[in-house]
Amino acid sequence: MASHKHERTAQAIKEAVAAIISREVKDPRLGFVSVTKVDLAKDLSQAKIYISVYGNEEAKKNSFLALNSAKGFIKGELASRVKLRVIPELSFVEDLSIEYGARIMEILEGLKPKALDQKKDTGETEGES
Repeated sequence: MASHKHERTAQAIKEAVAAIISREVKDPRLGFVSVTKVDLAKDLSQAKIYISVYGNEEAKKNSFLALNSAKGFIKGELASRVKLRVIPELSFVEDLSIEYGARIMEILEGLKPKALDQKKDTGETEGES
């Protein structure tokens, strides 16, 4: 389990990177992105930043190109905002959890009408169990 200090550091990096991306990075390729999670190595040498991108595949590709080209700038800004002895190397990773959740909801919605049809066929009403 990560220590409380480790979790606070990851949260501080997440908030700072989100602010830097939304306010400081001026790359026109950057679409609507949000920082969803930061995984820090135990020695704080690397930070894996999970990014959710709203849009199609082209928007995702362009946003990750923009983020990777601005990586040095983001790291420099991060150094001035988060007080650490060594600023971790940043890597940006696509967060698929939102898409995964949407797919699960789609599957569940697809199951709902079948369950209602089965209740109607057996003569049950919604108030009965």
